[in-house]
Amino acid sequence: MDSTISSSASLSIPKFRCFDPTYAYSPTAANHRRSFSNFSPTFKSSSRVNMVDSENSERKIVNGDAGYVLEDVPHLSDYIPDLPVYFESDEVYACIVTCGGLCPGLNTVIREIVCGLHYMYGVNNVLGIEGGYRGFYARNTIPLTPKVVNDIHKRGGTILGTSRGGHNTSKIVDSIQDRGINQVYIIGGDGTQKGASVIFEEIRRRGLKVAVAGIPKTIDNDIPVIDKSFGFDTAVEEAQRAINAAHVESESFDNCIGVVKLMGRYSGFIAMYATLASRDVDCCLIPESPFYLEGPGGLFEFIEKRLNEQGHMVIVIAEGAGQDLLNECMRTMEQQDASGNKLLLDVGLWISQKIKEHFAKRPKMPINLKYIDPTYMIRAIPSNASDNVYCTLLAHSAIHGAMAGYTGFTVGPVNGRHAYIPFHRVTERQNKVVITDRMWARLLSSTNQPSFLDLKDISRSKIEEVSETPLLSAENHAQELATK
Repeated sequence: MDSTISSSASLSIPKFRCFDPTYAYSPTAANHRRSFSNFSPTFKSSSRVNMVDSENSERKIVNGDAGYVLEDVPHLSDYIPDLPVYFESDEVYACIVTCGGLCPGLNTVIREIVCGLHYMYGVNNVLGIEGGYRGFYARNTIPLTPKVVNDIHKRGGTILGTSRGGHNTSKIVDSIQDRGINQVYIIGGDGTQKGASVIFEEIRRRGLKVAVAGIPKTIDNDIPVIDKSFGFDTAVEEAQRAINAAHVESESFDNCIGVVKLMGRYSGFIAMYATLASRDVDCCLIPESPFYLEGPGGLFEFIEKRLNEQGHMVIVIAEGAGQDLLNECMRTMEQQDASGNKLLLDVGLWISQKIKEHFAKRPKMPINLKYIDPTYMIRAIPSNASDNVYCTLLAHSAIHGAMAGYTGFTVGPVNGRHAYIPFHRVTERQNKVVITDRMWARLLSSTNQPSFLDLKDISRSKIEEVSETPLLSAENHAQELATK
């Protein structure tokens, strides 16, 4: 396998030196011991492809003339010289921690990390850290074996418990060092991955032989770079139950409006995909798409039109939608939770009350309104078949990377290919619905709702889209050039 990047790389798709999980395990290997010293990456610099130094001196980045950017993940050999063997099975002492909110699939990831380490690499020492980041220094640990985790994928939640906040870098790394832990698997969302990045930097500063691997978790699907996060498919599937209930209720009464609030603090992916999957939704409101209530083209006018046409309607609203209207109406101060997330007002109750107040002024058009909030029901269920398979792939990918000596990375599929991604790439921004993209246009076509946008909103969205567009891979760039 080629361990270099050719200096003649241009528009052709470059060959990457990669770690192939297919060859990670051989049942004939004695004691499941591994030496991965041959997998340390090297780059050739030339006039056409140069390493970026200066402020990115610690990042292994290659810029190509075709516009692509290649970036390798950190490796233990980057700061521990003369490392002959990265990890032998009998020396591995791993730990797993879950942080942040609940998400379908957490227990599946825990199970597959434990079983993967045990059956593929012969690792027998795995600890579960209770209660999130603060569990490193304030809670007990749980020994994890294949027998302990055998059936946990059938349950919702996390057997390790979780929490927000509690991140004390010094105490966490002290605990890792004192316990002799040398592999840390951190499962959590964007805030958790930021914490994992800080832990990795402190471990590197101390020169410890400890691999830190992240498994991105968010029900909102708002982690960038990766194609999707685990638990998202399950959340969309479960949201259908609430939407179907709202549809049944609305059809059973005259002028009935079913309002369903779904998760989506900053990103409306669950609401958008659940709406597209349902086909029973008349209006979908998400954080990325501004809307207004009164006046021509407003939400109230659309509700009246739809009730006159069919006598009922279903509205799906993400929890982060319309927060500017709530703050303006209620004049509230912004507050944050322990993870630094903005505490949101209940937009579902607010918009339900606003709709009732509007139609109370129109006695000739009395309405019924049914409000359904399945938020915590959706995230507390076990993962479905699709997410179970996905969680297994993520867990095994993290294991292979850590055993090979890589560190400071998170795992996930990028354009359909599972990849190791440096922490800073998944924490520098949030993934959001692009309302000028095709998927949102498909939703508007499905619901036949107005966009609630004016020209200023569209221009602003396009500017944000350009500024947040991730760096092109060589393949994507070549495809773009070919279509021009």
